[in-house]
Amino acid sequence: MKNKSIYIFLFLSFIAQSIFAQTDFKTTVSKSKLGVNERFRIEFSINKQGGDNFTPPSFKNFKVVAGPSQSVNQSWINGSVSFSQSYTYVLEPKAIGTFSISGATIQLNGKTLTSNSVKINILKAVDIPPNPNDPNYIAQQNVHLVAEVSKTKPYVGEGIYVEYKLYVSENISVKDFSVTDTPQYNGFWNQDIKINNLQIKNGIYNGENYRYVVLKKALLIPTKSGKLVIEPMKMDILIGVPTGRGDFFGNAITRNITKVFSSPKRDISVKQLPLKNKPGNFNGAVGDFDFSITSSKNDLKANESSQIKVAVSGKGNLKLFELPQIETPKELEIYTPEHKEAIRTTLNGIQGSVYDLYTVVPQFKGKYKIPKVSFSYFNPSEKKYKTITTEDLFVHVLEGKKVVSTTNNVIKKDVAITGANFRYIQTKSVFSPSKKEDFFTSNLFYILLLLPLIAIPIGIVIYNISSKRNSDLVGVKQRKADRLARKYLSEAKKQLGNKDKFYIALEKALHNYLKAKLQIETADISRDNIIEILNSKQIDDATINNFIEVLNNCDIARYTPITVVMMNDDFEKSIKVITALDKQL
Repeated sequence: MKNKSIYIFLFLSFIAQSIFAQTDFKTTVSKSKLGVNERFRIEFSINKQGGDNFTPPSFKNFKVVAGPSQSVNQSWINGSVSFSQSYTYVLEPKAIGTFSISGATIQLNGKTLTSNSVKINILKAVDIPPNPNDPNYIAQQNVHLVAEVSKTKPYVGEGIYVEYKLYVSENISVKDFSVTDTPQYNGFWNQDIKINNLQIKNGIYNGENYRYVVLKKALLIPTKSGKLVIEPMKMDILIGVPTGRGDFFGNAITRNITKVFSSPKRDISVKQLPLKNKPGNFNGAVGDFDFSITSSKNDLKANESSQIKVAVSGKGNLKLFELPQIETPKELEIYTPEHKEAIRTTLNGIQGSVYDLYTVVPQFKGKYKIPKVSFSYFNPSEKKYKTITTEDLFVHVLEGKKVVSTTNNVIKKDVAITGANFRYIQTKSVFSPSKKEDFFTSNLFYILLLLPLIAIPIGIVIYNISSKRNSDLVGVKQRKADRLARKYLSEAKKQLGNKDKFYIALEKALHNYLKAKLQIETADISRDNIIEILNSKQIDDATINNFIEVLNNCDIARYTPITVVMMNDDFEKSIKVITALDKQL
């Protein structure tokens, strides 16, 4: 009985869906904009069974190349029934202009249904291959890899985003794809935005209906002004192209081909921040921010700690500037601040807060003032600078030692030595033998006598080795570059804390290392050449990417605030990448 009830329920559900499903008779075209020498497909489809007496519209401005071809599709999945009956024509325009194709008619249950009309924009003739049915040509016309940028004229430090979308027309299908060349963002601080699931959506591209999927998202913050270029992303895409033939059941037969697609380069014109009304304490903050200084305790005892929080919150380039520092009286012992971040990266930019936590430990009783601090930033939406100034912060030390002040100064004078005064006590004595040894019978005499006999053959060996080494010009050049690399890497370590000198020395060390190992000249050292040469040496991609990343950091560091911690990280990365290259070269 239970199974019988289920069958009855499913049957009634099928009947209900068949009765209450809305009838849809529509007209669709493969292209709404095309050249006068191109062709397009027009399809009239109905989602209800029983349609009869189909009558097409007048195609007076078009030539019917093929059709009508009729197809019927019906499926039943998880109790859901779908039905489609379609009539398809292939048309070719006769003239340039905008033409309207009225709807077709069909009879269903004694009623006449009319589909929607469509407009076709016919342009001048375009270049097409000798065979317009060539699968490669069809794929090129129906698949587009596009890089969409939120803003092409930002300020330095203003965040923009780029989305890489793959547009696919309804005529063909994408079976598989893979990214072969990721885009480069030279001159930008960048961070990828995670995409959890690839969702297929409907959209418009060049005035036509397409399906699209967002493949990659990235937030970009320009670090210098001028013209910057977002390099293209390249992909291998496996495409199912219709052959124009159908199988026994009327389904279209497709042919799978693999094609390389590349998104176009995008030019970004970055504007310099205005010099007019630029505050003296401005350190590169761009966005819309709030600034505050708070204390965990205002009343405390001596040797009891309190934390002072210097925080900037809001939306903007929160990772690319340093927070203002506070000044405290010498009676308050203050420790190096702990930097923390609570931020998230979205298409709207970097949002959240960054802050420094200062730990303060007072030593003496009293009331101490921490002077007010100012923070300035540039708001790109309002195109002007803004400054936020905090109030004075007071720390009350209720218990503890009092500060002792004295006006008695003790002046220390050097001891004056005269013949009549006592001298300092002598702590060391120097003894010499009363009887001296004859030089001609000493050990030193015999050593000096034999030394030339030993030194001559050693000198000859050293000379031969040196001559052989010097005759090897390539080896001499390599050793010289290797010494320079070691020298600059050593210099970079000495310059930790001095941003400009550190990154100049670090970049020179990397370049000279390549000159020593790969026998290339300075003029040949560019990022593209480095990648090409390392690939030819079969260096793994991770090591190449790490090497290029350190070089990019050297460029970015000249235009952005950098902490000592970040310098240490870049120095350690340089050591690791040189070690990795040594193992593989």
